Amino acid sequence: MQSMEGKVGRIFFLRMEDGDLIPQCIEDFAREKEIRFGWVTLIGCLEKGNVAMGPRDGGESPPQPMMIPIDGVHEMIAIGFIAPGLQGKPVLHIHGALGRAGQSKAGCLRDGISVWCYGEAVINEVTGIEAKRIIDEKTGFVLLKLDQDS
Repeated sequence: MQSMEGKVGRIFFLRMEDGDLIPQCIEDFAREKEIRFGWVTLIGCLEKGNVAMGPRDGGESPPQPMMIPIDGVHEMIAIGFIAPGLQGKPVLHIHGALGRAGQSKAGCLRDGISVWCYGEAVINEVTGIEAKRIIDEKTGFVLLKLDQDS
């Protein structure tokens, strides 16, 4: 396990509009406001895109994600983390629970998921830490690595 202590910095409230793309619009906002690290809480409805819902085979390396399409408007609640990606730009890693007509899905919200009507997000900036997302050779995942030497 890795750990590091930071402090809560600025707090932002966002209202996303119909058709806004997640995670793109949150990453763009983080870049504009120079948010390097933070956590995001998101509620609202989604309409289009894909959710990664676990690997097809947990014994396979690297694991291949199962991409499940969002088929219609779903209620959504999600939480994620912003950290610098491989090129140093903010990257949002966000998982959510989705529901529609008594059915639920949970997984990683991937590029191209669009907001239906509106969504609300809170971004809590974290200061005083250093970390980066690196490619894990074993899994092929881009994982958060805390910089213990800073």
